[in-house]
Amino acid sequence: MAADEWVPTAIEGVVRRRLMAHGDDRGTFKELWRAGWTEALSSAPFVQANLSRTKPGVLRGMHFHLRQSDLWVVVEGSAVVALADLRGATADPGWRPLVELFDLVAGEALFIPARVAHGFYSPADLSLVYLVTREFDGTDEHGFASHDPLAAIPWPVTNPILSARDRANPPLTDIVATLLGQPQSSGT
Repeated sequence: MAADEWVPTAIEGVVRRRLMAHGDDRGTFKELWRAGWTEALSSAPFVQANLSRTKPGVLRGMHFHLRQSDLWVVVEGSAVVALADLRGATADPGWRPLVELFDLVAGEALFIPARVAHGFYSPADLSLVYLVTREFDGTDEHGFASHDPLAAIPWPVTNPILSARDRANPPLTDIVATLLGQPQSSGT
């Protein structure tokens, strides 16, 4: 991946970027974000920045937002990132989300549009800065079970450390039914 340019992923609208480090005998300097980098990616400006530190063995996700885009920057460590495109979700029993799994390493940025579910597994200590296009108030926080068979994400771990929230996330079929205003499924 070339530095300082957005590279598309398999999911439309999701792009990655390697960030340039400038160094000398004193250390290094790296720009994490510029408004000009993301103006064409999101109609809404980024309004809040967060720092997440994650211990080895933790899986965070799957989460998504209906009105918010995210920009992730890995500062230290690496993450196995999973994405699931929910933008074309339908109650049709044959519908499956487009899923992508890849490594995101220190010095890389990832733009995630609204309605693209995201999660990550941390094989080692991880520091992740993420910018969002909506200030947090909890009303646009959604998720589904990380090991849901409909998404069939090929996580590199079978028994990760999960938060209570992530353990309680519903099946993806229930989320799709809710997003579409359809009756909840009886489970699959």
